[in-house]
Amino acid sequence: MADIRLRNRRIFTSLRRALKGEQLILSLLALVVGTLVGAVAIVFREALLFIQKLGFGSSDEAVHYFLQNLPAWHLIMVPTLGGLVIGVFVYRFMPERRVLGVADVIDAAAFHDGRMSVRGGIKAALVNVVSLGCGASLGREGPVVHMGATIGSWLTRILHLRRSAARTLLGCGVASAVAASFNAPLAGALFAHEVALGHYALTAFAPIVLASVSGTILTRLYFGHDVSFLIPAHEIASFLEFPAFALLGICAGILSIVVVRSVGITQQFIRSTGLPVWARPALAGLAVGIMAVGYPQIVGVGYGAINDALYEVYSWSLLSQLLVVKAVLVVLCLGLGFGGGVFSPALFLGAMLGGAFGLTATALLPHLSSGHGAYTLVGMGAVAAAMLGAPISTTLIIFELTGDYELTIAVMVASVIASMIADHAQGGSFFGWQLRQRGLSHRWGREVNLLRSLKVVDVMSKQFATVLPDEPLSRLREKLINAPYGELFVLDPDGKLVGTITLADLRHAAFDPDIGDDVTATQLARVEPPVVCREDSIEHAIRLMEQTGDEHLPVVASDDDRLMIGFIHEKDAMMAYNRGLLELHSEERGDAPPKLF
Repeated sequence: MADIRLRNRRIFTSLRRALKGEQLILSLLALVVGTLVGAVAIVFREALLFIQKLGFGSSDEAVHYFLQNLPAWHLIMVPTLGGLVIGVFVYRFMPERRVLGVADVIDAAAFHDGRMSVRGGIKAALVNVVSLGCGASLGREGPVVHMGATIGSWLTRILHLRRSAARTLLGCGVASAVAASFNAPLAGALFAHEVALGHYALTAFAPIVLASVSGTILTRLYFGHDVSFLIPAHEIASFLEFPAFALLGICAGILSIVVVRSVGITQQFIRSTGLPVWARPALAGLAVGIMAVGYPQIVGVGYGAINDALYEVYSWSLLSQLLVVKAVLVVLCLGLGFGGGVFSPALFLGAMLGGAFGLTATALLPHLSSGHGAYTLVGMGAVAAAMLGAPISTTLIIFELTGDYELTIAVMVASVIASMIADHAQGGSFFGWQLRQRGLSHRWGREVNLLRSLKVVDVMSKQFATVLPDEPLSRLREKLINAPYGELFVLDPDGKLVGTITLADLRHAAFDPDIGDDVTATQLARVEPPVVCREDSIEHAIRLMEQTGDEHLPVVASDDDRLMIGFIHEKDAMMAYNRGLLELHSEERGDAPPKLF
């Protein structure tokens, strides 16, 4: 491993000299990531349609027309068996027995220096492609985003790049995934900053844009210009219509809150029943199959039904029914552990909500209405913005799909209002809610996230004074004078921590001439002092120091064997934290290019 790392360093040192800049090297790596992610997005989509063909007999995006002619037993069997397969796989092979998604990408960017498990990414891709191919009423964009981030992280790992470069390449993978999914390179670039990275870094912007463009070009060459939707032309009839768009934004925000909270309630209820983890997706699949008998539009990603809504095919009654049925199934699929994302469901729900709202608005004020197809687009953007916590990105997606400036303004108004409502009521997006369920929050800020990402092993000192348990008092006095920070660490012959000795621990024994060498280190030491492990975060170390009043802590290899490998001082921890903050701020301002190694 050391030889490989040395070779990679030599290669990139040569490249750096030839290209005269690490920013240029990072941009070239971004192009590689963007192209790979674009290719993976194509493979994922084709694999999904292949599984769909095996299960339902059709690989058409608008599969609901074909499903209308299938017998009920077929519609019920495929998602139920698919759910059973997914449940067993997740139970046996997935970490934490759950499906990975966009929340894990945010977690990696915020708390793990942009590092993700390649093996976990491959498993998640398999789960998601089978789930969606078998009819899970969820989306394909989230899984593609997770795969894109995994590819960026994989390249980071094999090249042994530093934290700033790792986060940038992760963002490149996310940007390319979104851009490839929607044929929207600008939205992809901003989504990576807005959602995955959580801030806008000037030095990362150029590589992320390049990755986004490369992913878009590749999917355009393969699929053509209409990657996701066939958008009809719409025209805003009057700016007096904007209060209606604002009201639609309020409805969209409320809808997103209801869906997210219902997922949590469903998860709690299922856990209380004791239903095995492996059986839960099958139950969701059964629900999908039963509802598909009457509403085949809800099977799978649902882009065919969204296109129908955009072209004003559905009645108010059908739009309302599909809204309710889809919301229930999205909650069940997410709550019971089916694989898939929330982007497509949000667009579906927004389309049905917007269409029904538009028909109502048109009936009330026909001379001011732009047609309920326009409201369908606005609803799509508003619900997606609220659920994803990405009002800027979703607005740009609609703009890049339509090229309509006035309609984009309407989407912006509704999206901002919906996002504000969701943020106020539940503290942000669905992904943020998922992280909070795990005891994490990207809202704690980059500063706290930085504390969590820095490890004790990176800050600890390996220079410390040790004594054996049976060493006499005279030796302790002598060593304590020269000990760093006035502390001795009592180790047994195997190097395991027994206790610590400070001048305060010696108390009167330090200067009492009547106390001889019959007193040993074991008798004077503070036994089983608080310790930290090498992989603990700096945040944990500082918090432990605050609780105990200690300014420095022993570092052990693990809690089990307590083999001492160093110690960490509060001053060193805070200095490392300050250096990290300066690096982050420099990255954001663009004062210096990110360091690759």
